[in-house]
Amino acid sequence: MKRLYILACLSLLIACSGPKQVSSVPSSSNLVVSGKLWSSLFQQKAAEYKALCIQAYNIARFRLDEALKQPSSKPRAVITDIDETFLDNSPFAVHQALQGKDYEPAVWAEWTSKGAADTIPGALSFFNYAAANNVEVFYITNRRESERQGTMENLKLFRFPFADDQHLVLRKDVSSKEPRRQQVAASHDIILLLGDNLADFSPLFDNKKSMDERAAIVKQLADEFGKKFIVLPNTNYGGWEESLYGNNNGLTAMQKDSAVKANVKGF
Repeated sequence: MKRLYILACLSLLIACSGPKQVSSVPSSSNLVVSGKLWSSLFQQKAAEYKALCIQAYNIARFRLDEALKQPSSKPRAVITDIDETFLDNSPFAVHQALQGKDYEPAVWAEWTSKGAADTIPGALSFFNYAAANNVEVFYITNRRESERQGTMENLKLFRFPFADDQHLVLRKDVSSKEPRRQQVAASHDIILLLGDNLADFSPLFDNKKSMDERAAIVKQLADEFGKKFIVLPNTNYGGWEESLYGNNNGLTAMQKDSAVKANVKGF
C-alpha cells in the first residue's frame, strides 16, 4: 500500500508539472523564426489576408479612376514595390523557418532566381486595369541587379504589363527608392504609390528611423494613406521589424527574441 501511495503521488506530481513545461517559453527558443512560420501561415491561408489585399487594390482602382478625370501634361504612371506588394514570398520564409533560420541573402537570391513567386490577390487585375487605361506601371524594387532575370521571368510568368527593362527598376547603389521615384516623376505624372513598407512611399522613412519616429511620420502623412499611398499587409518583415531591433541587422536570433519580448504588451 505504501508503495502504491508513493507511485500515486509521483504520478500526480508529474501530471501537475507537465503543463508548466509546455506553456513556458524555453530560454533557447527562437520567437523570430517561429513567428515567421506563423505569419507565413496567415499570408498563405487566411481569407482575411486575401480580403485585405483585395481591399487595397479596390481602393487603388478607385483612386486611379479619380486621377484619370484630372488633366495631366505628362503620361500617367503608378509606382509599385514588388515583394509582398504583388508577389508572395512566404514560401521563402517557410523554407527558412523550418530550418530554424531567418533571412539569408544567398538563399533569397536562390529563391528569386526561380521566378516562381505567386501573385497577391487583386494585384494582377489592378495593373492590367491601369495598363488598359494608358497608365504605365513602374516596378521599383530593392532586389539587386543580379536578380533581374528571375524577377523578369516571374513578371512574364503571369503576364504583368510593362514587364521590360525600362519599367523594372532594381536597386543599384542605395536602398532609398527616392532617386528612382524622382526619375519617373521627371517624365510622368505619378498618381499612385503601392507598397508594403513605408519607405516605398516617402524618403521621410529612409535612414533607419526608430519605432517612434516612424509612427510620428505616419501621423504626419495620414491624409495620404488610402489616397496616394496604398499599403499592403506584411507581417513577415520590413522596416517595422528592423526598427524593433534598433535597426541593427547584426543581432543574433536570441537578441532578436529579447527585443520581441521587450516590446510586446501583455496583461
